[in-house]
Amino acid sequence: MENSVAARIAADPNYKALKARRSSFGWILTLAMLIVYYGFILLIAFRKDVLAARIGDGVMTWGIPIGFGVIVFTILITALYVRRANGEFDALSEKIKQEALK
Repeated sequence: MENSVAARIAADPNYKALKARRSSFGWILTLAMLIVYYGFILLIAFRKDVLAARIGDGVMTWGIPIGFGVIVFTILITALYVRRANGEFDALSEKIKQEALK
């Protein structure tokens, strides 16, 4: 019985669509995170003067808000993935499950 359910799921076009959407979305977010993170690391390595530049007359430098921005970006793309996973991906998974159990 398990093999027939698994075979029906694997043959379902909705399952193939789910795999493709989830995979491409995951790779897009991964690429975005790598660009932001490694961009920050490259900035640290090659342009310390940019991060050390003071903001106005105060003591804060650009490194603090840029580093904070990397953290906020990470939280935002995680929230974006969770929102899409809980909405579109879960709904499609449920549809696939209902079709397989018929």
